[in-house]
Amino acid sequence: AGGHHPTREGEVFNMRYQALRKLGCGAFATVWLCQDTRRKKHVAVKVLKSREGFAEAAQDEVALLRCVSSMKKMDRAGENIVSLLDDFRMIGENGFHILLLRALGPSLRCLMGNYAAQGLPLPFVKKSLQQVLAGLHFLHKRCRIIHADIKPENVLLYGHNKSLQRLLPDTLDCSQRTDLRLKGPGGDLGNRLEESDLMSIEVKIADLGSACWTYKPFSKEIQTQPYRALEVLLGLDYGTPADIWSTGCLAFEMATGECLFDPQPGKYYSRDDDHVARIIELLGRIPPQIAFSWNKSTKFFSRPGALLRISRLSPRSLHSILADRHNWTKHEVTPFAAFLLPALRYAPERRATA
Repeated sequence: AGGHHPTREGEVFNMRYQALRKLGCGAFATVWLCQDTRRKKHVAVKVLKSREGFAEAAQDEVALLRCVSSMKKMDRAGENIVSLLDDFRMIGENGFHILLLRALGPSLRCLMGNYAAQGLPLPFVKKSLQQVLAGLHFLHKRCRIIHADIKPENVLLYGHNKSLQRLLPDTLDCSQRTDLRLKGPGGDLGNRLEESDLMSIEVKIADLGSACWTYKPFSKEIQTQPYRALEVLLGLDYGTPADIWSTGCLAFEMATGECLFDPQPGKYYSRDDDHVARIIELLGRIPPQIAFSWNKSTKFFSRPGALLRISRLSPRSLHSILADRHNWTKHEVTPFAAFLLPALRYAPERRATA
């Protein structure tokens, strides 16, 4: 439907990659677990839609991934980005499709499912964020690419640890399930990795399907809603700082198990209205020079500092959320807040860089 190629189990792409089962399906593509019959390894094959418009987007994604591959030879930080192994075209019953292959791994979202009540252990959060930020630094500086969709689903786990190998069969279909269960040694279901096993897992940034060049944005609206930067919400020009805002949201969610901003529509206001309101509640009044720096500012604001459709706000500080709601100690709260708040500065040029 809608231009997807009707892939079937057992189908062979490019006389080499045999489809084993579907891993997930999105608006632009389906992803299949395949066996590379030459190298005898599992790979992930992304089959992009054939409809007009998608072909151009697919060409852009291939160009971005090729840039990453070529720059990796100059900078080892590129290893924090998932690799393009191959790309090719095929003709299906719905027309042309471009296929991309990526290394395989469950996503961070799968892992987070079992730590939801309290978040992931802070040493693992810190290590993972270092790798995400190294990958973003590589994208921003070496490749001049904005990822534009940093979120748990687009950060993949990898490693040779046996615990991660046990995860793989259960997490391949985690796009359909948020819960992830590990088989315990006696066959019963455990739900947490040992911290030593967890610390052996590395992460990579995946999915450049929404990415663009820093000098050539493809779309005005980018990012998944809870991770969307303020400047994108307000319809302003954006750049690499938008990825840093998303990374700040990712950091909070990894560490606490809850979204930093989870906007919902109301009877008299939109999801975007609620999103802007929640940002103000946490970070304070938006300076007029930012709020009124575009010609559609009246969509959200009646006057400087005043929202148009939401009158009652409940201010809260990051420190109080972590200490009161999540029972963090001051020793934990202070360095985490010192890391997070610079990633959420309103003015993109003053925001922390990767």
